Amino acid sequence: MYNRLLILCLSLILSIGSATAIADTVRLKADHPDRYVVVKGDTLWDIAGRFLKNPWLWPEIWQNNPEIKNPHLIYPGDVISLVIVNGKPTLRLKRGKSSRPTVKLSPHAQISSLSSAIPTIPLDAIKQFLLYPRIISKQELEQAGYIFAQDEGRLISGSGDKVYVRGIQAKVGQQFSIIRPGDAYRNPGAGKKDILGYEAIQIALGVVSAAGDPSTLLVKQAKREVLIGDRLLPLKNEEKLDQYFLPHAPNMPVKGTIIAVLDGVSRIGQYHTVVLNKGKRDHLETGHVLAVDQTGELARDTVEPKRGKTVRLPNERAGTVMVIRVFYRVSYALVMEASRDMRVYDTFTNP
Repeated sequence: MYNRLLILCLSLILSIGSATAIADTVRLKADHPDRYVVVKGDTLWDIAGRFLKNPWLWPEIWQNNPEIKNPHLIYPGDVISLVIVNGKPTLRLKRGKSSRPTVKLSPHAQISSLSSAIPTIPLDAIKQFLLYPRIISKQELEQAGYIFAQDEGRLISGSGDKVYVRGIQAKVGQQFSIIRPGDAYRNPGAGKKDILGYEAIQIALGVVSAAGDPSTLLVKQAKREVLIGDRLLPLKNEEKLDQYFLPHAPNMPVKGTIIAVLDGVSRIGQYHTVVLNKGKRDHLETGHVLAVDQTGELARDTVEPKRGKTVRLPNERAGTVMVIRVFYRVSYALVMEASRDMRVYDTFTNP
């Protein structure tokens, strides 16, 4: 599906570090295998989860395997083995017969074409959120290009139609995302003026067929009717997607709230994408792993109501999310593990 290789500066867990702090936090599963053969469809997170109770900790215990020239790429057929070295568990990698050879990158290339290397996380679950800008600030909205007229005086356009746009500086062939502002994202309990950003509803794609003022745009892959006033945002090139994720804990205290879930699902589970009310301004970054706590429900005390008729039950750990895209005041996070259904307004904190 992808034409370019995801350069993974991460391999798999190959050795446990000597630091006591790491030894205390990184724990092997009781039922871990002694060896595992990598198969197509695996992710580094899934493989780590076969050995570790907290799979996101694998970058902390990673160490180069000296007999492998490029240990950053793991392929189907490679064998992960668990051995004991100096009393410490160590995972070693042995290249399988089906592994692809390493390809040398040219000085100008950022990504190679080895599409068979396994990714860190399931890329199908997040690709659309990396390609399309789904959250936009008020300033970005005001500065975005816009459709001001349509071919043959139409009021509505669809795939294959031409529209005319202003406010962009583009070249012929450049692609844009045609979006329409949706709901405003706000902090829970905040006033109407405290807007973190706006949902950017993906309407269609557009390709510049004639550049200028106005520019002519050919509508493609329309999901809804394209209208005058719809906005334009440059589409991120798939070949330049940041598809490399280094799971790690924030180095500062973090506490926030899930304020939305994308794609209209009512119950949030594994590989759903949620919106967090923290972003670059709060020093969140791609790869940050966060623990989600579900707010305890109110329960009635029918035994001794004199102590209080209703009592808030304790919060319960609901799962783990990883930040995949960061905006100024909000972020997208992918649910990596879910022990129970998460909900909008559940809280997140340091893992």
